[in-house]
Amino acid sequence: MRSTDSRTAPKRTAPAGRCAAVITLAIAASVLTGSTTATAQPGDRHCDRDRFVAAWTASPTDSLTPVDASGGPVPLAVDDQTFRMVITPNLGGEQLRLHLTNRFGQGPVTFGEVTVGEQTEGAGATRIQPVTFGGNRSVTVPAGADIVSDPLPLRTTSAQPLVVGIHVAGRAGPPTKHWNANATSYYSPAGSGNLTGSPAAGPFTARTGSWLYIHALDVLAPAGTHAVVAFGDSITDGFVGTTPAGIPADRAVADTDTRYPDFLQRRLDDAGIPVSVVNAGIGSNRVVTGGEPFLFGPSAVARFERDALNQAGVSGVLVQEGINDLGLPPPATADQVIAGYEQLITAAHRAGKKIWLGTLLPASDALVNGVLLTPESEQHRQEINTWIRTQQLADGIADFDAALRDPHNPATLRADYSSPDRLHPSPHGYRAMAEAVELAMIARHPGC
Repeated sequence: MRSTDSRTAPKRTAPAGRCAAVITLAIAASVLTGSTTATAQPGDRHCDRDRFVAAWTASPTDSLTPVDASGGPVPLAVDDQTFRMVITPNLGGEQLRLHLTNRFGQGPVTFGEVTVGEQTEGAGATRIQPVTFGGNRSVTVPAGADIVSDPLPLRTTSAQPLVVGIHVAGRAGPPTKHWNANATSYYSPAGSGNLTGSPAAGPFTARTGSWLYIHALDVLAPAGTHAVVAFGDSITDGFVGTTPAGIPADRAVADTDTRYPDFLQRRLDDAGIPVSVVNAGIGSNRVVTGGEPFLFGPSAVARFERDALNQAGVSGVLVQEGINDLGLPPPATADQVIAGYEQLITAAHRAGKKIWLGTLLPASDALVNGVLLTPESEQHRQEINTWIRTQQLADGIADFDAALRDPHNPATLRADYSSPDRLHPSPHGYRAMAEAVELAMIARHPGC
């Protein structure tokens, strides 16, 4: 593990109706994507005071895929109903703010009311509080836009699941989502109205393994606290397949928080390091090739600023992505992937952020990204990993390949670290990935 900064951070001190509002230009300027108050700023030097820091994220993938990663249905039309999304923040605090998204919507969507509460069991909630946007409970978000709420005084605790209630007033097209949540959320039937204030689980009769409409949650955090974005594909997203072909996802891992960024967060917490690890992984995502309009999402290069650099309080980005460029048609060359990395590095440094690169995991015996689609991808993977290990452009590396490969056949994953598809790690493998990250490398904000 190589890093240009081996210092450790100080010990963590953090704790613990159908009527649509008309958004004025002034309100829109303060809440829609691109607002200077909604995103971390390049060269942020304000880590010596309390500020909002990303505590949870999920990168929007699409709106058209009709099923989630486990094969469950996802609504393709919405009509006066309530969604109850369950998320688990990595920071606690006394104030929070929500980021909602209509990034892949086919038209405007009106959120009649939005609430946040603490999960009790399933879709049940307690301590439910209303959220406002420019002082209004109802807000209309144009197609292609994200929105951030006003700060909400609500005490939250790290690792305590929250329930975000979202009432969509009237009819809307397919909701923007994060396809593979590895978590269970809920929604009510069409025409059931505004149920955001209900503590009961009963009205929420449908389940989904996707996150709908929600993009991020920030917490007002103590001085010195910052966020690191884990940026990548399904391996960062924590996908665990059940068959040699990968799909469907293993329902047994849902709600267990066994993605590698989750294990990394627990390591940081145990070490008393005030860093929030937020997840910007998208299944099947590629560095240089976009996958719109379906679940693959925009390319890493295209989405890097919006999904990583613009997160609140972010100090750096850990990138582990590229195997899909080699294995999914049309395949990219090693040189094309490396050129994509160089673009990410330049963008991060221009924004005053650090960036670390993770080596690509072996997949030579996998059907996807291996023997079935592109049996020659192993050669390109080795070229990319050699470049990652020897380049001097990034601020450090995490050698995930060395940590998870089979010592007897380095072109494959170790058996106990692999899912049945031989491409994605098992939860045990995701833990090993987290243990391969040097904490000191990501512990300190570049401006602190």
